[in-house]
Amino acid sequence: MFRKSTFVAALLAATVVSGVASAKTFVYCSEASPEGFDPGLYTAGTTFDASAHPVYSRLLEFKKGTTETEPALAESYEVSDDGLVYTFKLRPGVKFQTTDFFTPTRDLNADDVIFSFERQWKADNPWHTYVEGASWEYFAGMGMPDLLQSIEKVDDLTVKFTLKQQSAPFIANIAMPFASILSKEYADKLQADGKMNQINQQPVGTGPFTFVGYQQDAVIRYKKNPDYWGDAPKIDDLVFAITTDASVRFQKLKAGECHLMPYPNAADVEAIKADSNLKVSEQEGLNVAYLAYNTTQAPFDKVEVRKALNMAINKQAIVDAVFQGAATPAKNPIPPTMWSYNNAVEDDKYDPEAAKAALEAAGVKDLSMKIWAMPVARPYMLNARRAAELIQSDFDKIGVKAEIVSYEWAEYLDKSKAKDRDGAVMLGWTGDNGDPDNFLDTLLGCDAVGGNNRAQWCNKEFDDLVTKAQQVTDVAERTKLYEQAQVVFKREAPWATLDHSLAIVPMRANVEGFVQSPLGDFTFDTVDITE
Repeated sequence: MFRKSTFVAALLAATVVSGVASAKTFVYCSEASPEGFDPGLYTAGTTFDASAHPVYSRLLEFKKGTTETEPALAESYEVSDDGLVYTFKLRPGVKFQTTDFFTPTRDLNADDVIFSFERQWKADNPWHTYVEGASWEYFAGMGMPDLLQSIEKVDDLTVKFTLKQQSAPFIANIAMPFASILSKEYADKLQADGKMNQINQQPVGTGPFTFVGYQQDAVIRYKKNPDYWGDAPKIDDLVFAITTDASVRFQKLKAGECHLMPYPNAADVEAIKADSNLKVSEQEGLNVAYLAYNTTQAPFDKVEVRKALNMAINKQAIVDAVFQGAATPAKNPIPPTMWSYNNAVEDDKYDPEAAKAALEAAGVKDLSMKIWAMPVARPYMLNARRAAELIQSDFDKIGVKAEIVSYEWAEYLDKSKAKDRDGAVMLGWTGDNGDPDNFLDTLLGCDAVGGNNRAQWCNKEFDDLVTKAQQVTDVAERTKLYEQAQVVFKREAPWATLDHSLAIVPMRANVEGFVQSPLGDFTFDTVDITE
């Protein structure tokens, strides 16, 4: 599927930490392979780290280390008095990247913005189905098709978005990876050449780094974009060394084979902190891990069964074993650091005997099920296999036989969307924009069923509350609506909420300028390597 890069692993050892090379090469030991390089098609942070953040830019972006938006490809914007029309003024002179496979002939203009959104929106756009089965999961799951009335070109540097109703999260949403701006000129060329899939293999954007090549499941290479519209990166070359095992990532970091790694094993954190050649950045994660029941399939279509299984799970044991305390048990679908978190909600108590009795009362005997365990570490779940084993043991105590299954990461994400999927899927979420809507509607809204809503749960009472919260701008009123939505969620139990974790990022001591994101992103346009 992907173009093989001639870049070889020997470069890693030659140019990493020694500093002997004249060019600065920064190596990131990433945790998994990207699904592709078109950010509109996907929802995984791994994919965004490899595509949206290095290669692309957006109309607005999040200030480093915050959930506040700031101008990016749009210098400014205006909102009409009725809150329905957003007019964006584009930054003049923005260049698309020049690569071995494409040389742009013009600067960014309104056509690129309209193309980037309409391909996800309009079924008659030739790019809407360029990947078979493409669902534009984020765009659809956040209700954008029903929100947008029109996108119009006012002039080359002015674009007007008209909405059907007010949307409080709209500005934050368009700063997210799915709203990355692609080159229409590049797309037109690929379409004319009959090579439309290449846009997902050889990306071209306006971001800080230019894509060089991808050796599948091994290495991604980028170089500094000399025409970047923002502050130029301090490093010359960026390398993603794909390393799925957390222990191996740690060994590579210690050996100086990479500069920074994500998602360390909890057991390694103290050793990392004790190593004078290493340092750690950490903060409360804006995340949640969960086990999503398929609420359309028996017996998980019964709330009594879901509540019984929730009571059987010892969440504190998961926190202790997987995170060694660097996490807290979760009771709500949003983290406690997020505004509108409803602390008054009571969690399902860990009570195996009550769980067993509840199953019997529901008429469920000899239940066998599958627990899906992620094959990769994520910030919200460092070791899904271990967590699944603990849940398997918990279920066994109440007479439920659970089989643990897994797949390669991209396949896992794809198969787990199926509406007829069996069992319960372990997944999680790190907030993309700091708005509760990004959790509650994106993961649990009716329009996300078959996509991010892995529970396949459509509850009108919940959905009406979340939809109403989108359409009001008063934060106090939105807070009340989201608090009520969390009560409905807990009553209906489409998930077993598992944990909220501390986000820990180890790096070499000579790394400067890395800014940890509350959104869980890994970006490298501000990093430097000192002597």
